Amino acid sequence: MLKDPTVNFAVLECARGGLLRSGLGFDQCDIGIVTNLSSDHLGLRDIHTLEDLAKVKSVIPKSVSKDGYAILNADDDLVYAMAEELKCKVAFFSMDENNPRILKHIAKGGLAAVFENGYISIFKNSYKIRIDRVADVPLTFGGKAKFNIENILAAALAGYVSHFDIEDIKRALRTFIPSPDKTPGRMNLFQFPNFEVLVDYAHNVGGLKAIGGFMEDLDVSRKVGIIAGVGDRRTEDFYEIGRVAGEVFDEIIIRLDNDLRGKTPEEITLPMMQGIEDVAPHKQVKVIPEEMRAIAYALENAEPDSFVAIFTEDVHESVKMVESFKVIQHRSSMLVE
Repeated sequence: MLKDPTVNFAVLECARGGLLRSGLGFDQCDIGIVTNLSSDHLGLRDIHTLEDLAKVKSVIPKSVSKDGYAILNADDDLVYAMAEELKCKVAFFSMDENNPRILKHIAKGGLAAVFENGYISIFKNSYKIRIDRVADVPLTFGGKAKFNIENILAAALAGYVSHFDIEDIKRALRTFIPSPDKTPGRMNLFQFPNFEVLVDYAHNVGGLKAIGGFMEDLDVSRKVGIIAGVGDRRTEDFYEIGRVAGEVFDEIIIRLDNDLRGKTPEEITLPMMQGIEDVAPHKQVKVIPEEMRAIAYALENAEPDSFVAIFTEDVHESVKMVESFKVIQHRSSMLVE
């Protein structure tokens, strides 16, 4: 759909930070999507709890016109609850086809999308429409990227309520190939002869957990993570990033953003290191403040069959660094041969 010249809109999931800083930027829309809520951005602009954040994000579905659709995640309690105050139509999506909320909704004639038996399916009343196998949708990386399955469920619903043909939705999902050009900083995977590298913009606990879930199914010998904390977050947020990293990775490299947003390096790194220490005291941890130096170190020291996850601030430069290293490594192997 995104490459089709006859299609004049794209489904855009709204950034929480953008909402807090600038508002929506429009008064009304035909489709509003809320995928989930996480603790990122708490402590900013008087937003201290997930309930506070839910009120902010509910602005999106509340802006939907009466005849439009709010598309909400039925697996998230606070997102699901947003439906109660809406005057527009509501469609739900879930990773569980037996979610009682979904069953109740479709029993009343409602519209829903679910992940069932390996398929992306839409339920309309008692009818089930299978759109495609998840494993055949490139954005799911063979079904390993479960967080992208959620996004695809929401996007499929958006296409359906916009009256796109099912075959067009299927073709769009199959032909949208993730890459640094199309999806910069979103699951950019690079295959090296002896190891793999991921470049992703994930910068909070939710993102770290999502990538951790993706890596669970990977057949690799060692997982290396380059992580950072955004300076205007709370101390407990830095600590929690450290805890999650300690659970997910075998080796951790802590870097710093260029703009520390009023924090000192120690105010960011020390809580992160404490979080790692509390869950994995024997994990190898290294602090390399400059992002490009941290990436260079990880690539130069990558072990065979390892997986290096780079959580980046500068997507363009990080991708360029990885691609340059790949060229250098290829040339070196040619010289050896």
